[in-house]
Amino acid sequence: MRELSLAQYAEKYRDSLTPPEGDYMLSESEPSDFPLPKRAPVTHKYSYGRALVIAGSRGYSGAPALAANACERSGAGLTRLLVPESIYSVAALKVDGAVVTPLEEAAAGAIPEVLTYLQTASACVIGPGLGAGDGVSALVRAVVRNAACPLILDADALTVCAGEPALLRQCRAPLLLTPHEGEFRRLGGDLSEGRLKGALQFTREYPALTLILKGYGTLVCRGGDVIVNPTGCPAMAKGGAGDVLCGILCALLAQGFEPGFAARCGVWLHGRAGDLCAGELGEYSVTPSDLIRRLPQAFMTLQRQKEKL
Repeated sequence: MRELSLAQYAEKYRDSLTPPEGDYMLSESEPSDFPLPKRAPVTHKYSYGRALVIAGSRGYSGAPALAANACERSGAGLTRLLVPESIYSVAALKVDGAVVTPLEEAAAGAIPEVLTYLQTASACVIGPGLGAGDGVSALVRAVVRNAACPLILDADALTVCAGEPALLRQCRAPLLLTPHEGEFRRLGGDLSEGRLKGALQFTREYPALTLILKGYGTLVCRGGDVIVNPTGCPAMAKGGAGDVLCGILCALLAQGFEPGFAARCGVWLHGRAGDLCAGELGEYSVTPSDLIRRLPQAFMTLQRQKEKL
């Protein structure tokens, strides 16, 4: 990682120059930070973790499929996608190889089955396309309070936490949040004096979690460490791109990578895939599925870093 001064950060990433108070370390990711290890010859799918994706609702089958496909493409050994029964057949057609499991349509009624799968998961993401309502809130509460594996909260799961901020202190497992700026504000984050200051203030209030504040120069923040991601481009400003990021993060966590490393590496890979897409397809025509198709090249960049060591 390359250490940045506040002035360098402000100039490159166009953020407020309001200096955050207290001690903190501000750095920028580099490919050499993520030398991915070569896999051992004698392994099987369970060597690389069980990834659990809890997502989707009536009318929203795209988000869960994108998250599951990105998870598979990012190395998880076994990906299970849990969706309501009403979208099961559509989601199953959109998913490449993940195990798709239909749940009881009422989210609250699905809680016992979800918790059963959660017990054996190596990592879990909940939220993409999940919808809203009392049942969804009850489901999110149950997952947050019972997860023993690393947990990613995204999209509609963040909306639940915005209404119940105490939930963020009730998770016993490593917790990652992936809000865009609007979701961050709803969670109580303050961006009036810039993204950097807002992210630091938030993670000082919730020191046990890792914040991924999405946007230009995505910030990965935990406590007093802030990593700025240099990859990514305007071609990624499209619905569904965040679902792809969730899948990447879940896969890395399921494979046993430390949460801070998984967060920084996942964000870098996601942005690198976007840069590759823009170079080949232009900034207007990139879709979230294109990002998934370019993930192999992004991963190869990091695998070559390992070969150099």
